[in-house]
Amino acid sequence: MSLFPIFVKLEGRPVLLVGAGPVGESKIGGLLSSGAVVTVVAPEATAAIRQLAECGTISWHQREFDPNDLDGITLVVAAVPRVVARLLYEEARSRGVLVNSVDDPDNCDFYYPAVVNRGDLQIAISTGGHSPALAQRIRIELEQQFGPEYAQWVQQLGGVRRDLFAAEMDPELRKQTLHDMAREKPGMVYLVGAGPGDPELLTLKALRILGQADVVLHDDLLTPEILELIPSTARIESVGKRHNDRQVTQQEINRRLCESAAAGHTVVRLKGGDGAIFGRASEEMNALRAAGISFAIVPGITAASGAAAAAGVSLTDRRTGSALVFLTAQRCKGNPPPNWKAIAELGGTTAIYMPGGHEDDLARQLLEAGVAAETSCFVVAGASRSDERVIETTLGQLPGLQKLPAPAILLIGTVRDIRVHASATGPIARIKAQDH
Repeated sequence: MSLFPIFVKLEGRPVLLVGAGPVGESKIGGLLSSGAVVTVVAPEATAAIRQLAECGTISWHQREFDPNDLDGITLVVAAVPRVVARLLYEEARSRGVLVNSVDDPDNCDFYYPAVVNRGDLQIAISTGGHSPALAQRIRIELEQQFGPEYAQWVQQLGGVRRDLFAAEMDPELRKQTLHDMAREKPGMVYLVGAGPGDPELLTLKALRILGQADVVLHDDLLTPEILELIPSTARIESVGKRHNDRQVTQQEINRRLCESAAAGHTVVRLKGGDGAIFGRASEEMNALRAAGISFAIVPGITAASGAAAAAGVSLTDRRTGSALVFLTAQRCKGNPPPNWKAIAELGGTTAIYMPGGHEDDLARQLLEAGVAAETSCFVVAGASRSDERVIETTLGQLPGLQKLPAPAILLIGTVRDIRVHASATGPIARIKAQDH
C-alpha cells in the first residue's frame, strides 16, 4: 500500500489520545509542540500526564473510551491494547477520523515517522510500519548530514524569498535565484573540546563531528592520537598560541573561522580540555555572532577532571569541603589578581590551570592568605597521556619543586581520604605506566 506523505497543521485543532501510560505519555510532547488541543481519555495516567492536566495544558477524562469522544476530533492516537484499538479504529473510520494505533499497523491510518528537526526544516522517514528501527537509523544518519546550521539557513532563505516575492521581478529570474541560493551549503563552526589528551576521553559527539569536518583549526597541545582521528579529506591548520610564542593571533583565528564557514565549510575549532574553560571560546563566539555564522559548542572533559583522575582523587568531598574553584595562572594585563583570602576561607579544592613557572609565587600567596602549609597538592602534567606525570606534595613543599612541562595543572586541597598523603620528607612523583 502506498502512503501519501504530508505535514499537517494541528495548531488549535482537537486531537484525542486514548491511553495514558508511558507509551501515551511519549506521544503528547510532539502533539503539544505542534499546537494541538489535546484531550486524554484513560482510567489511569502517568504522573507526567496528571501534572499536565492539573496545569490545564491538556484535558484528561478519567474513564474508559466512549465513541462520543470522537465528536469533532481531527486525529486520534491510541496507546491501548490491540483489542481496544481495533474497536476504536473501526468507530473512528466510520466517522472519517484518522487513527494511529501505536505499534499496531493493522489499526492505523497513519504512522509516526522518524523525524530530523532543524527548526522549520523537518525531514520525516517512514518504512510503512515495517521497520521503525531502520527509520531511526536513517534519522541518525541524516542528523549527521544536516546539522543545526540548517535551522538558521532555512530562516534566511525564507526571508530572502519573502523579499523577492515582494519585489517586482521576472518570475523565472526569481525562481532561478531561489534555486541558486538553495544549492549553497550553509557553513557551520563547532567549538569542540577534545579532553585532556587520551583519545578515548573524546565524547561521542566530538568524534562524530570530527568525522564531518571540512576544516579543522587545532591547538598545539592536542595529542597525535587525536589528530589522527581527523579525516584525511579535511584541511588541518595548527593555530596554537603558546605562551610567549604567539605565531597565530586570536584575531587571525577568528578571521579563519568566519572565512571558512562563510565559504560553506563545516569547521571544527578543536581545543584541549573544554574550550569554554580558559580557552578564549567567548572571543571566538563573539566574532562568529558578529559575522552571522552559525556555531555550536561541544564541551569536553576539562583538564582539572583529567588531572584528578590521574592523581586518583576527587575534586570535591562533602566531608572536607564542597567548593571547587577554577583559576588560571595566566592573566591578561590589567586584570586584578584573585582574592586569595576569599579562596582560602572558601575551602575545598582549587584547580589552577597553566601554572608553569608560577608555582612558587602561587604557593606563597596561598600561604599568606591562610591556607595551611600541610594542605595536599598535586602537580599533574600530561594528564591521561602516555607521558603523564603526577607529583604529590604539600603546599608548604611546593616552592622549589621540579617544574613539569605543559600541559600541567595544579590541584590544591584534594584528598584521597581524611588523612594527608604527601610524604613528610618530600614530594612523591609518579609516572604513568605504559600500556602493553
